[in-house]
Amino acid sequence: MSKIRIASPQEKVELDRGRLREAARAVLEGEAIREYEISLAFVDDSTIHRLNKQYLNHDEPTDVLSFPLSGPKAKKLEGELILGAEVAARQAGERGHDVQAELILYVIHGLLHLCGYDDLDDTAAATMRERERHYLEVLGLPDIAPREEMGERGV
Repeated sequence: MSKIRIASPQEKVELDRGRLREAARAVLEGEAIREYEISLAFVDDSTIHRLNKQYLNHDEPTDVLSFPLSGPKAKKLEGELILGAEVAARQAGERGHDVQAELILYVIHGLLHLCGYDDLDDTAAATMRERERHYLEVLGLPDIAPREEMGERGV
């Protein structure tokens, strides 16, 4: 049995839970993941800042943190995404698009990490951006994936 759980212990950004689940399912199906248990937690700036500092030693709020809970060859993909709801609201405002689209981009990005993609070098990052754009298109959303300068990372 496959599950996608959504938690939102923040109240500043309203979530379209149905659309977020749809996005998660599209990525998982597209990556040929048949069995999964995924948790999506949409949190405020202070929470994601604290977790980013604790786990990555980055002293700022971030967009998404991915925590794989199953091994690379596991039959069932298990993991948790912690998503910065307030970060999404700011980014969407600055970039002139809907906050739900920004949140969906974060879900796509985080799930790609759980599926084994990384963005640690320019080639891997370019592959990830291609996959993000693919899923945005599948979901009928505009291409809001960041354009990268060499050596810079976004989402």
